[in-house]
Amino acid sequence: MGWTRRYDEAEPQRVNRWLAQSGVCSRREADDLIARGLVAVDGETVTDAGRKIQPGQTLVLSDAAQSQLDASFSVLLHKPEGVVSAQPDPGQVPAVRLLTKAALLGDSPAIPDADTSLAPLGRLDMDSRGLLILSDDGVLAKALVGPESDLDKEYLVRVAGKITEGKLGQLRHGLRLDGRQLRPAKIGVVGDQQLRFILKEGRNRQIRRMCELVGLHVTDLFRVRIGPLLLGDLPEGRWRVLTPAERAALISLSTGRSAPAPTTAAAPGRSRPRP
Repeated sequence: MGWTRRYDEAEPQRVNRWLAQSGVCSRREADDLIARGLVAVDGETVTDAGRKIQPGQTLVLSDAAQSQLDASFSVLLHKPEGVVSAQPDPGQVPAVRLLTKAALLGDSPAIPDADTSLAPLGRLDMDSRGLLILSDDGVLAKALVGPESDLDKEYLVRVAGKITEGKLGQLRHGLRLDGRQLRPAKIGVVGDQQLRFILKEGRNRQIRRMCELVGLHVTDLFRVRIGPLLLGDLPEGRWRVLTPAERAALISLSTGRSAPAPTTAAAPGRSRPRP
């Protein structure tokens, strides 16, 4: 038996919409599963894409439906400096090249090869390091980098230059990039010449450019969290497969719904920046 859940909301809801909100699949994918007769409510196969599930009813996806959804592949990588997230220029190393069997932590249904196409869901530039998700999952991509995503991302940033309250205030509220006002950011001092940035947007080289506008120069940029997912103690250059629970949490939180507390990518504890 595939995915099973009781519907406990107060009002009826369309099956395809509920599946999408639950992070199981997109509405389009739900419509396809329904058309193929792979979705049932209280033991009755759903045949109408407009069917609503009632409070107290139980929805079940068949094994075939679960297998179809599980065919997507998403991994979490601790990207080192000097590696590009996506398409490399000549002589550059793409992040997907690091997804080798030797670098795998735990199990994986497959080892990517030269023909594997995995997109970065929230890029890190070549000079930055830390948490990077690579995936061919369209639902997850929309949750992480779509225009309606509400996920925040956390970075530890070491800078050169004098840090003042005035500069911190500008970084939090007062800057524009490319002619557009930036969304408010949470920024604090966490150590000697080290700042913590929490952002809900990801312009090209945004943190580096923000710092330049207030007279600071970034010397190290380290992403430690995306939404509820922490990098944890995953070693640099190593990778692992994203779990179904982590995928569901990322999708749920991206829409502003409640989600579990942050989960680490390896052993408990947060990765620490280099001294």
